[in-house]
Amino acid sequence: MIDKKAEILRCGKELFSSKGFKDTNVAEITKLAGIATGTFYLYYSSKEKLFMELFLEENVKLKRAILEVVDPNGDPLNVIQQLMQRNMEGITTNPILKEWYNKDVFVKIEEKYREENGLDHVDFMYHSYVEIVKKWQADGKLREDIDSEMIMALFGAVIIIDAHKEEIGLRYFPKIQDYMIEFIMNGLTPPPNQTP
Repeated sequence: MIDKKAEILRCGKELFSSKGFKDTNVAEITKLAGIATGTFYLYYSSKEKLFMELFLEENVKLKRAILEVVDPNGDPLNVIQQLMQRNMEGITTNPILKEWYNKDVFVKIEEKYREENGLDHVDFMYHSYVEIVKKWQADGKLREDIDSEMIMALFGAVIIIDAHKEEIGLRYFPKIQDYMIEFIMNGLTPPPNQTP
């Protein structure tokens, strides 16, 4: 007997990856999975909920893969630049994560998911890296007077700006993000007389 939830996940991932969120429907997922449409709703209340579970899973895989190749003990500016670059590359090469750039679709998916699960269940920023930030603060590489979560939000803002390329002007990308990271890191680096 097959694990129906696992099969729904597998088929959903296959269809979302090949057709995109918008052009995939529950009937196609259940047909590919070989189950009745009603069975889908025993496991997921909506197509959006299934997609978000897959999105969050892919996001965690990407973050773990990035942490395996980036040395957190390096210079904070270089580490953050590597994290951002690898994150952008990972998003643009993964068809599920790439849906994040489809603003019309993703805003609706996220909104529905938040309604069903609450705000705490969605984490698109770098909160999984907060321990690195805390270590840098403890080592005197970053200011300690700014909360580590606030620092993570600053880095998150740099990522989010990528979704607004057209509004800002494509000619500025990706250089604008490089400058923003540099300026943020300069502002977060303690003055020489305050470092241990």
